[in-house]
Amino acid sequence: MKQFKKVYIEITNICNLSCNFCPKTKRKLEILSGEQFQKVIEAVKPYTDYIYLHLMGEPTLHKDLRLFLEIAYEAGLEVNLTTNGTLLHEVEDVLIEAKSLRQVNISLHSFEANDQGVDLSAYVEQIARFVNKAAPRIICSMRLWNKDSETLKASNALNMPILHLLEEAFHLQGQLSEALQHKPSFKLQDHVYLNMAEKFDWPDIDKADDTGQMFCYGLRDQLGILVDGTVVPCCLDSEGNIPLGNIYETSLEEILKSPRATRIYEGFSNRQAVEELCKRCGYAKRY
Repeated sequence: MKQFKKVYIEITNICNLSCNFCPKTKRKLEILSGEQFQKVIEAVKPYTDYIYLHLMGEPTLHKDLRLFLEIAYEAGLEVNLTTNGTLLHEVEDVLIEAKSLRQVNISLHSFEANDQGVDLSAYVEQIARFVNKAAPRIICSMRLWNKDSETLKASNALNMPILHLLEEAFHLQGQLSEALQHKPSFKLQDHVYLNMAEKFDWPDIDKADDTGQMFCYGLRDQLGILVDGTVVPCCLDSEGNIPLGNIYETSLEEILKSPRATRIYEGFSNRQAVEELCKRCGYAKRY
C-alpha cells in the first residue's frame, strides 16, 4: 500500500469564475507545461495510486488536459478531477475517452456563487448530459457544499430549483430534498451521486488562530503540489503558506523527511496544529 491516498496537483491556478466562497489567489497565474506535469507524475507515482487535478483554478481550462490524462494512464495512476462544470461541454470527449479518469466532482454550488448571467436550466442540463454519458464508467459526484453552518451563511437560495432540475434530468421518483434531510449523500443512479455539506472557512493566515486541539490528514493521506512546483501539506493551502520544498528542485523523499514536514505530521498525531495557517483552518474542525 502506498503512502498517500491522494496527491493534489494544480495544473493551473487560473479560473473562469470568481466564486464568493473561494479565497482566490494572489500568486502569479500559471499553467503547467507537459514537461513539468511529466516530472510531477514521475515524482509522485511511488507514493500514490490516485491524483486529484485540483487545488486552485479550473482544470478543464487547460489546453493539454488530454495529454495529462494520457501521461497519468501511462504511469498507472487514476485521476480525479474537480470542476465548476461550466466548460464540460467543451472537454466532454476528452474526459469520457480518458482511460485514466476515475471520478469527476462537479461543484454545483459555484453557480449561485457567481453572477455570470448563465441560465440555471441550461447549466444543469449540460451537466446532466455529461454525467449520463460518462457514468457507465466514470464516477460523477455532484456537490452542493453550501449549507448554512452554525457560524457561516452560504449562498444557497437556488438549491431547491437545482434539486428540482436534477429530479427532472435524471427521472427521479420522489424528492431529493426529503432524501437529503436524513443523509448527506444520495445515489441518483449507478456511478452518480449528489453530496451536500456545510460551507467551511478556508484557512486564512490573517484570521485569529484557534489553539485548541485539531487534527488533519495533511501529510498523512494527502499532500498538494502547486503549479510552480511548491509542495504543501494539503489541498487547502491555496497560497503556499506552508512551503515544504519544490518538486523540481528537491526529491519528494527529502521533502517529506524535512524537519518542517516531520513537525506537522507529529503535531497532528498529538491533535495539535504547529503551523499558523493550520490553526486558522475551518475545515480541520470537521475532524
